[in-house]
Amino acid sequence: MSTVEASATADAVEAAVRTKTYSPRTIPVFGVVTQHEDSQGIFKPMDLNHIIKLLEETDKDDLEEKQLDCVKKLVHCYQNGFPLRDLAQVFKILGLCADKIERQPCFVEPASELIKLCGLPFLKKKVSDEITYTEDTANSLALLGELMKIPSSKLRIQICKCIIDFYHAEPPKKHIPGYQQVSSSYKIKMAEVGGLAKAMVQSVLLLENQLVEKLWVLKVLQHLSTSEVNCTLMVKGQAASRICARLNDPDPSGQLLFRSSEILWNLLERSSKEEIIQQLSNLECLLALKEIFKNLFMRGHSHYDRQLRNDILVITTIIAQNPGAPMIECGFTRDLILFATFNEVKSQNPLVKNLKLSNSYEDFELKKLLFNIIVILCKDLTTVQLLIDGNVILALFTYVKKPEKLKIVEWSAAQYEELQLHAIATLSSVAPLLIEEYMACQGNARILAFLEWCEHEDSFFIHGNSFHGTGGRGNKFAQMRYTLRLLRAMVYLEDETVNTDLCERGIIRQLIGIFKNMASKPDEKEEAIALEIQSDTLLILSGLCEHYIERKEMFGTEGVDIILYVMKTDPKKLQSGLGYNVLLFSTLDSIWCCILGCYTSEDYFLEKEGIFLLLDILALNQKKFCNLILGIMVEFCDNPKTSAHVNAWRGKKDLTAASLLIKLWRKEEKELGVKRDKNGMIVDTKKPLFTSFQEEQKITPLPANCPSVAVMDVAENIRAKIYAVLGKLDFENLPGLSAEDFVTLCIIHRYLDFKIGEIWNEVCEEIKLEKLRLVTSDKMSLESITAATENIGKMVASLQSEMIESQARQDVQNEQRVYAKIQATHKQRELANKSWTNFLARTSNAKTLKKAKRLQEKAIESSKYSERPQNAIFHQTVIKGLNTTVPSGRVVTVESTPARLLGGPLADTDIALRKLPIRGGALQRVKAKAPNEPKKSVPTQ
Repeated sequence: MSTVEASATADAVEAAVRTKTYSPRTIPVFGVVTQHEDSQGIFKPMDLNHIIKLLEETDKDDLEEKQLDCVKKLVHCYQNGFPLRDLAQVFKILGLCADKIERQPCFVEPASELIKLCGLPFLKKKVSDEITYTEDTANSLALLGELMKIPSSKLRIQICKCIIDFYHAEPPKKHIPGYQQVSSSYKIKMAEVGGLAKAMVQSVLLLENQLVEKLWVLKVLQHLSTSEVNCTLMVKGQAASRICARLNDPDPSGQLLFRSSEILWNLLERSSKEEIIQQLSNLECLLALKEIFKNLFMRGHSHYDRQLRNDILVITTIIAQNPGAPMIECGFTRDLILFATFNEVKSQNPLVKNLKLSNSYEDFELKKLLFNIIVILCKDLTTVQLLIDGNVILALFTYVKKPEKLKIVEWSAAQYEELQLHAIATLSSVAPLLIEEYMACQGNARILAFLEWCEHEDSFFIHGNSFHGTGGRGNKFAQMRYTLRLLRAMVYLEDETVNTDLCERGIIRQLIGIFKNMASKPDEKEEAIALEIQSDTLLILSGLCEHYIERKEMFGTEGVDIILYVMKTDPKKLQSGLGYNVLLFSTLDSIWCCILGCYTSEDYFLEKEGIFLLLDILALNQKKFCNLILGIMVEFCDNPKTSAHVNAWRGKKDLTAASLLIKLWRKEEKELGVKRDKNGMIVDTKKPLFTSFQEEQKITPLPANCPSVAVMDVAENIRAKIYAVLGKLDFENLPGLSAEDFVTLCIIHRYLDFKIGEIWNEVCEEIKLEKLRLVTSDKMSLESITAATENIGKMVASLQSEMIESQARQDVQNEQRVYAKIQATHKQRELANKSWTNFLARTSNAKTLKKAKRLQEKAIESSKYSERPQNAIFHQTVIKGLNTTVPSGRVVTVESTPARLLGGPLADTDIALRKLPIRGGALQRVKAKAPNEPKKSVPTQ
C-alpha cells in the first residue's frame, strides 16, 4: 500500500488501541478460577515456570498448539496488568515467543498481546516491591528495545504503542483487591535505567525503507527525549546524526520532518550541546538540512511550514558555530547569503526570482535569523568572498537611513525599526572584513548622515520593543548606540583610508557635539544607555586622534572640557554598576590618545586643574585605575609645568602627591609579597625587589627574544611607573613625607639599580643551568656587577637604619618636650590650688588673716629704702584700719558673688550703675535703699 495509506492505517490502529486500552476494566483476577472460587475470592495462580519449560521444548508434534494455548491463557490471566514480582518470568516468556516468530509466524499475535499488556500499569502487592524488583523491571523494559530487531511490522508497532502508553497512562478506574497500580513515572524511570532510549535509536537503522514503523519509532523517541537521562543515552547512540541524515526521506504526511526536528530540539536542550553539534557537523546532515530548508523556503506557505522552516534555520545556526562544519562545501552558506539579501538586492537567481517575504511574524523572524547567521558565518574568513558576491554590505546599508514616511514598505514601523537595528549590529561584524566594499558603498558618509539624524530632535520615536531596542523607547538612543558601535569597529581597524575619510567629513566635531548633547540632557531612566554612548564616543575619538597631532589639535579645548566634565563625576557613582567605570576608563584613554603630545591641549588641561582631578581619582585607591593613571602621569611629567601642579596638590588630611605615590608603592609590594621588615626596610640585600611569584618561579634558560621573569615584572605591576613619576619630580625636596615615606623612598630611588641586578642574577643562574664556562674577564665582570648590586642593597639598608634611628631620637625628644609641658601644667595647677587654699584660710580664720597682714606689712617695709633721701616728700600708700591682705584702693571688688544674691540677669541697669561695679557677672537688679535706712557694711577679705 502507499505511504499515505500506511500512515493513515497506523493512526487508526493507534486510536483503536487507545480506545480499547483505556476502556473500563473489570476487577483483575490472577489465575484460572472457577465460579465457586471467584465467589469466595480464592485465586489459583498459574505456573509460569511450567510455561517457560513448555516453550523451551522443541521435539513434540503437537507442541505448537499447546504453547499457543498456554500463552493465550497467560494473556487472559494477566489482562489487568503484570505484577512486578512476575515481570521477569513474563518477559522471559515474551522473549521465547519472539525467538519463535521467524520460524513460526503464528507467535506474532500472542507476543503482541503480551506487549500490549505491558502498556498497562504494573501492579505491586507491597510498597517495597518498587525497590525490590527495580533491576527486574529495568531489564524487562530494556528487552522491548531489543525486540525491535524482530522483522515483524505488527510487533514493532505494538512495542512503540506500549512505550507511548508509559507517557499517557490514565489513573486507575477500579480498585484491585490486594494490589496497587504502580505510577507511570516509575515505568518511565525504569525505562531510563534500562537504557531503552539507546536501543530504540539503534532500531532506526533497521527501518530505513519502512515508513510506518519509522514514524512510530520517531514518535517514541519524541516522548523519550523529554528526559535528560534518555537524551544522554540517545546521544551515545548517535541519535542526532542518524535522525538528521534521514530528514529528507519521502514522507507525504510530513510527520517525519516534524517529529525529527522536535527530537533534535530536545537533544540540544537536554544534553551536551557540543556533542550534538559535532554529530551534526558532517556533509550528509548539512545536505539534508539544506534541501529541507530550501524546499520550505520556496514552497512552504502555511503557518506550520514557516515555523518549521525557522526551526530548521535555528538548528543550522547552532551547527554553524562549529568552525569545522562544512557549511561552504555543501553550498549552504551561499544559499543562506542569497536568502538573506534577495529582498534588498535584486537577484536573477532562480531560487529567489519570484519570492517575496510578507510581514507575517514567521517571515519577520526568518529575516532576523538570516541576519544572525551571517554574523556567525563571517567568523570563518573563507566566507568573505561569498559575502562579497552576495552584496551583503549593500543590502545591510539599505537599512542605515532615515525611515521614509511616505514610502510604502513591506514591514510595519516596529518591524522595520527592529530590522534596522539588527542590520546595523550585523554591519559591525561584517563591515570590518569588507573594507573595500564598505568604502565603495560610501559607508562613512551614510553612517555620519544617519548619526546626524539620530542627534536631531524630530517627531520620530521608536518603540524599543526588541532586544536591540532596549532603552530606546521614545528616543533614538538605540539607533545612536549601534551606529557608534559600528563606527568604533571601523575606526579600530586603524585603516588609514577609513579614518582619514572620517576626519575629513568632520567626525571629531560631530562626536564632541553628540557628547555635549548627551551630557546636557541627563535621562535617569536610560542612564546606562547614555553612559555607553558617551563611552563609545570617547573611544572612537581616541582611536582617531592617537599618533596624529593635527587631529589632537582638532580635538582642542572643547574636547578637553568634556574630559574634565567626566573626571568631575561623583566617585560614589563608580560603584553604581551603570557604566561609570567604563566611561572613566574611556576618559583616561582619551587623555592618553587625544591630549598627550599636543602642547596646547596639555597646557589647557593643566590650567583647568586636570592633574588635580587625576590625583583625586588616584587617591580613591582603586587598583583598576592606578596603572592607567600612573602611565598618564609619567607622560605628563615631560611637560615642565606639571611638577608644580603635582607638588601643589593636597588630598584628605593634607596628603601630598609624593606621599600618595609612596603609599601606593607599599601597598603594591604588600600584595606582591615582597619581603620587608616591620619598618619597611630591605630584608634581603641580594634580592631587594623579589616578589613571592618570582621566588616560586624557577629560572629556566630562555631564548634571547623572550623576556625573563624579572623583565615581565616591570610591566605587570605599577612600581616602575611610580619610580618614573617620582624620578621626573626629582627625588629631592618632595613635600609632606614622613620618616616611613623616606625609608620607602630610598628603595624607590634605587629601583632601576635593583632591577638591573635582578636581571644579572638571572643571567648568572641561566649560565649555571646551561653549564657554561666563562672566560676570566667575563667572569670577573659578572662578579663585580653582582657585588656592586649587593653593595647598593647594603648601602640602602644602612641609610634606612640611620633614618629610623634618627626618627627614633626625634621621637624621644618630642616625647620629652611633651612631658615637660605636662609637668609645667601640673605645677601651675599645684600653685593655683595652694593659692586658693591660702585664700580660703585667710577668709575663714581671723588669726591667719592677721598673720598674713603682718607678713604683708613686713614685706612692704623691707622693700622700702632704709634711708630717706633729702628733701623727699613721703606719701602714705597704706590705708590704715583695713583688714585685707590684697592691694587696696578706693574701689572694692567682690569676687565670686553668687548670682542669686544680685537679683538675676534682668536687673535694673540705672540703679545698678549707682552701685559699685561687680567683677565676675553682669549688672544685676537690686532693691533701692530708703534714705533713712542705715548703711550696711560690706565684708572684705
